[in-house]
Amino acid sequence: MTAATTVSIREVGLRDGLQLEDPVPTDDKLALLAAIAATGVRRIELTAFVSPRAVPAMADAEELAARAREVVPESVELSALVAGPGGARRAVAAGITTVEYVISAADGHSRANVRASTDEAVARTEEVAGIVHGAGGQVEAIIATAFDCPFDGPTDPDRVVAVAGRALELGADTLAVADTIGTAVPGRVLDLVSRIRSALAPARLGAHFHDTRGAGLACAWAAAAAGVTDLDASVGGLGGCPFAPGATGNIATEELVYLLEDSGVATGMDLSATLTAAAETARIVGHPVPSGLLRAGDRKR
Repeated sequence: MTAATTVSIREVGLRDGLQLEDPVPTDDKLALLAAIAATGVRRIELTAFVSPRAVPAMADAEELAARAREVVPESVELSALVAGPGGARRAVAAGITTVEYVISAADGHSRANVRASTDEAVARTEEVAGIVHGAGGQVEAIIATAFDCPFDGPTDPDRVVAVAGRALELGADTLAVADTIGTAVPGRVLDLVSRIRSALAPARLGAHFHDTRGAGLACAWAAAAAGVTDLDASVGGLGGCPFAPGATGNIATEELVYLLEDSGVATGMDLSATLTAAAETARIVGHPVPSGLLRAGDRKR
């Protein structure tokens, strides 16, 4: 294993963090976006171009995309999640050309999430990639339920590798694996990352962890130890999948920054500013957020 010495954090609070919340007004999202941009983060997942009936919290995707640069400099990459070609077209039309396309490795979750089997979802990668590449953009295939599925149980790592490999063949530029329901542990992370890197040698490999069972940060550390340089996190630790029963919050951005920076892994982010953004998140959603670091504060240095 080659441990990462620098990790790029993608802030997913505005999408994954808010998708289970009551819809937040766009102006409040922009206030949160400004607080997030002040942390020094270089990549922000802004929204999801998905059905507003299925995910009402993302109904303002076009408006948010149109106004985001009011508070975020051009140097920060803005991306959006899509569930199929229709979402990709909407994203490109809204000016978002860095796209995350979600493919569930488990049929049960895939059918609940996008009403299609895993094979059908993988096949759509080619059309999604064609739309995004036609606009000069990049597509990341996020392999959801890469460890376990709430409907089908444990996911075979060989299946994850096969799904990821097919997505690359059909045009995905990069890969990420997602622990959708927060069941992963570090040993399984090390195993899966090793399998993917050995079989596919992706140009970039990211990881997305939930802290549902308290192992999210440990899994993120294991991924970084295995050389993963792209990690997702959500300000305040909000989040969860609407189509995965029992799934709860992501790892908290401020806690991931604290863990990595104090361990000598550079993130380029300001911890004090991430705590400010977490407090802003709690204000906007109107209830406490899961972050233990926000409650306890940074250690005295």
